[in-house]
Amino acid sequence: MITITDLRKVYRQGDREVVALDGVSLGVDKGQIHGIIGHSGAGKSTLVRCLTLLDRPTSGSVSLDGRDLSGISDKELLTARRRIGMVFQHANLFDSRTTAQNIAYPLELVGTPKDETRAKVDELLQIVGLARFADAYPSQLSGGQRQRVGIARALATDPDVLLCDEPTSALDPATTDEILTLIKAVRDRLNVTVLIITHEMNVVKRACDSVSLLEAGRIVEHGRLAEVVADIDGRLAQALLPLPGDAPDAIPAGFILELLYSGDQAVEPVISSLTRRFGVDVNVLAGSVEHLGGTQFAHLRIHLPTDADIEAIKTHLGAIGVAVSVKEA
Repeated sequence: MITITDLRKVYRQGDREVVALDGVSLGVDKGQIHGIIGHSGAGKSTLVRCLTLLDRPTSGSVSLDGRDLSGISDKELLTARRRIGMVFQHANLFDSRTTAQNIAYPLELVGTPKDETRAKVDELLQIVGLARFADAYPSQLSGGQRQRVGIARALATDPDVLLCDEPTSALDPATTDEILTLIKAVRDRLNVTVLIITHEMNVVKRACDSVSLLEAGRIVEHGRLAEVVADIDGRLAQALLPLPGDAPDAIPAGFILELLYSGDQAVEPVISSLTRRFGVDVNVLAGSVEHLGGTQFAHLRIHLPTDADIEAIKTHLGAIGVAVSVKEA
């Protein structure tokens, strides 16, 4: 559905060039919720502007359902942009318009007949759970309700892609969960492809099927959620399944192992099997178990004594599908 190929964006500041995007390539399948995560300055805002062609990329291409948007005329681009619905960090509603009137605005711009507009607005109010607030003004709505209006407005022109730019960063945790649940429900009901730009790892964990890590204008890690989490040495895996703190300084000599396993292994007694098979005392230092991307994962930090047969233990764990990282205590 969305294909980004070798996208570059270079800004000029006097005699200096600033590379905001440096060869970004990415594909997102239809009906997928894909998260692009990165810290401030990573290039997320520039990527949003290039995806919608508000900024023309310096080079590379953005394709929507096989059509290259980067080479079309401004007139054609106005039509193409209707296939991309935008949800912003702040809903950016018109204060002088009611909920229904805000949702209707994109339809009015393209000259949709009033009866069709009214029917579409009624449908979207039901989808986002605001039918009772059709005549309310933004000042009468909570932050979460305003964001629901923003989502409904973005869906008004029946887009193929819903592009969400930091959609929950201004919301409290409970409201964030509500909005992410709504985004997933919209995807399931309308089969729309969703791209979420965020700096919040919890958003990725809660809503996304796949994820890309953007850093200094480059995608440094990418894949389906279950795949990136399974890479024990990956930065996304460490961020999505964090362990509290480092190993304590007072532990005795030996080995510290980090274990990462999923699926059936995540509910198996891996630790007790080590004790039975190798006759070693296992001290669990930290652990995390979560359900991500449709798969259950367990991430543990354990300590083994100096007489443990580490190579045999690593071989055994690898044979049963447990990823292992080892360092000396």
